[in-house]
Amino acid sequence: MNGYLTTHVLDTARGCPAAGMKIVLYRIEPAGRELLAAMHTNEDGRTDTPILPKQNFGTGEYELEFMAGDYLRATGQATESPLFLDLIPIRFGVADPAAHYHVPLLLSPYSYSTYRGS
Repeated sequence: MNGYLTTHVLDTARGCPAAGMKIVLYRIEPAGRELLAAMHTNEDGRTDTPILPKQNFGTGEYELEFMAGDYLRATGQATESPLFLDLIPIRFGVADPAAHYHVPLLLSPYSYSTYRGS
């Protein structure tokens, strides 16, 4: 297995990387979710290391949780309660354990988008 998982979070409302956002990764198992990692984005909106490094990477179903509400509150973009977007879960599958999976998040207080990046 040579694959690994990364992300990049961009704040499209402010036009900058989303620094300091907490991200949690789970593996989806028949019995429930298994916590694999928790980290924060750096000044470039990326994590300092892969979220799921090569030695732990494998096929299966995963879920990234982006703590967008905490980030929006910290940056002064939380203008209502409850927030329209708070915790953003993205569930995805890994079919090729040798590939680089990049799951970016484009975020504003009222929308988000994701895709499989490179």
